[in-house]
Amino acid sequence: MKSLHRPDLYGWSTFNPARNIDFNGIAWIRPEGNILIDPVALSNHDWNHLNSLGDVAWIVLTNSDHARSAKDIANQTYAKIAGPIAEKDNFPINCDRWLSDGEELVPGLKVIELQGSKTPGELALLLEETTLITGDLVRAHKAGALTILPDEKLMNREQAVASVQRLANLTQVDTVLVGDGWSVFRDGRDRLKELVATL
Repeated sequence: MKSLHRPDLYGWSTFNPARNIDFNGIAWIRPEGNILIDPVALSNHDWNHLNSLGDVAWIVLTNSDHARSAKDIANQTYAKIAGPIAEKDNFPINCDRWLSDGEELVPGLKVIELQGSKTPGELALLLEETTLITGDLVRAHKAGALTILPDEKLMNREQAVASVQRLANLTQVDTVLVGDGWSVFRDGRDRLKELVATL
C-alpha cells in the first residue's frame, strides 16, 4: 500500500495487461473504522499493512464491475459493504447498505450518482470536498490527463457527459483518484474541465 496525498489515504494496485493500466483500491484511515473503496486483491505485505492501520468498517463499491476482492476482504475483516442503489436488484454480492445521490456514508464522504456509464447509477465519492474518487466512467490512460469510457461501453453518452460536467463543477476538487489508471494529485478540477472540453 502506498501513501497518497493525505496522511490518512493509501492506495494499492493490480496491473491489468489486457488494458495496460492499473486497477486501484483506496483506503481511508479513520479512528471510527477504516473505509476501503473498490478494493483489489491484497498481497501479504498489503494485508499486514492494512491490519496495522486498524479495523475496516466499510467497503464501498462504485459499481458492480468493481466488486473485485470486496467479498473476500469483507469475510476476513467483518467489514460491511455498500453499493449503488440503482444496481440493487442485480448486484453480484450482498450489500449492507445501498447508496444514493447526496448521501454521506460517514461524515465527510459524500455520494455522487453518475448516469450514462456502463452500469446504472455508478458512484463517485467526494472526500471532504477536495478529493474525488471515481470508479469506471472517469479514468486515466496516461499520467496527468483524464478520459472517460469509450462510447461503445456507455449506456447513454449524453448523460455520461452531463455527469462528468457535474464533477467538473465541484469547486474545491484538487485530487482525482481513479479506479482505473493514473490518479491526478494536483489541479484535479482543471483536469476535469479539460476533459469536458474534449467531449
